[in-house]
Amino acid sequence: MKRTRASANLDPTEAGGGPAPAAPEAVDQHRTAGDRGFRTYAGDFIAKLRSGELGSLPGIILVILVWAIFQGLHPQFLSPRNLSNLSVDIVGTGMIALGIAFVLLIGQVDLSVASVSGFTAAVFAVLNVNNGVPEWLAIVAALLAGAAIGAVQGFFSARIGVPAFVVTLAGLLAWNGLMLYILGASGTINLHEEGLVHALTTYYFHDPAVAYGLAAFSVAAFLLMSYRDTRRRRAFGVLSRPLSVIAVRTGAVALVAFAAAYVLNRFEGLPLAVLIFLLFVVVLDFVLRRTFYGRKIFSIGGGAEAARRAGIGVVWLRISAFMVSGTLAAVGGLFLASRVAAVGQTSGSVILLINAVAAAVIGGVSLFGGRGTTWSVVLGMLVIQSIASGMVLLGIPTPMQSVITGGVLLAAVALDSLSRLSQKAHGRA
Repeated sequence: MKRTRASANLDPTEAGGGPAPAAPEAVDQHRTAGDRGFRTYAGDFIAKLRSGELGSLPGIILVILVWAIFQGLHPQFLSPRNLSNLSVDIVGTGMIALGIAFVLLIGQVDLSVASVSGFTAAVFAVLNVNNGVPEWLAIVAALLAGAAIGAVQGFFSARIGVPAFVVTLAGLLAWNGLMLYILGASGTINLHEEGLVHALTTYYFHDPAVAYGLAAFSVAAFLLMSYRDTRRRRAFGVLSRPLSVIAVRTGAVALVAFAAAYVLNRFEGLPLAVLIFLLFVVVLDFVLRRTFYGRKIFSIGGGAEAARRAGIGVVWLRISAFMVSGTLAAVGGLFLASRVAAVGQTSGSVILLINAVAAAVIGGVSLFGGRGTTWSVVLGMLVIQSIASGMVLLGIPTPMQSVITGGVLLAAVALDSLSRLSQKAHGRA
């Protein structure tokens, strides 16, 4: 006979053949499991940190540190204008980094995303500007091209067995070459200023109520989801966050959300690009954390062989992750083209690839797979773009940005490796 959680705590003589425990005792056990105090929860959190489970904490510390340094060096760094421009600048590369996060979570890497973003943007420009194809149809064609590229590369890696590094490195060269070929002799195609793609990074919601309304909705949704999750965990007798922790977390979210709304409203208002980016982040976070598909993605990153023996379709999931990466690379390419109102030979540069990968890793997505969230990408992008923005304000040459970004990336990877070793030492990996 299978022992219940309650019977495991009974006297051995009672557990052997005595009567079953009364219902109130089972309820008390569930309540004990769920109603931990704030101090207990904080102690558990500190224990996780000591064991190497750092989560997004390094990313948060880096953002605060970078902002403090550049604000001390230049008083305009935290001005509403600069922060608003920074928020729009992160969107294009951030979309690409979101796709890379899916591939990193399964323990693979995609080196072709920058070239894919440039190629798909060129596909859109050639169809819409040069051939007069309706803009919406050209956008769909670009997105389908990104998904198809991801499917092909995922097939060679997951089904044929070619290492993802080699497949996507070949893609980096091939898609960049195709981009240059279809752009033609001119090498640059300017976008229509009245078009939808051009408006992606130039349209702002000037009404302050839009930004504040989004902040209020985000806080309410976060509170509702947190409370609902706690109630469900308590109903099943699973350890959950105490209400005091939920209140503190909700307060922190409210502080960040309303502060961001206040700053954006002091310049032009809420940028459309930021709204779309946050929508992608939230939806993809839900997919990863709340759906069977997302849990399978994490399980493959934790151990592909174990996932295969558990009946999970590893090949299909790997291909789908590369398809997500290709599609989001196409989305990012459209945003990057919108930012400069053109597609040119410099689109999809290697620097773009480095920044996208660095953003995911610096934010907390593990190179070893199985750990990270879409919000990790947001943190990483804030770090990368803040460094770029601060260096522009200080007049530091662009090559130095690569030097600093490379150093931060190396530190993030080293921290990820040390964290993994620490978790293994504590039996958590």
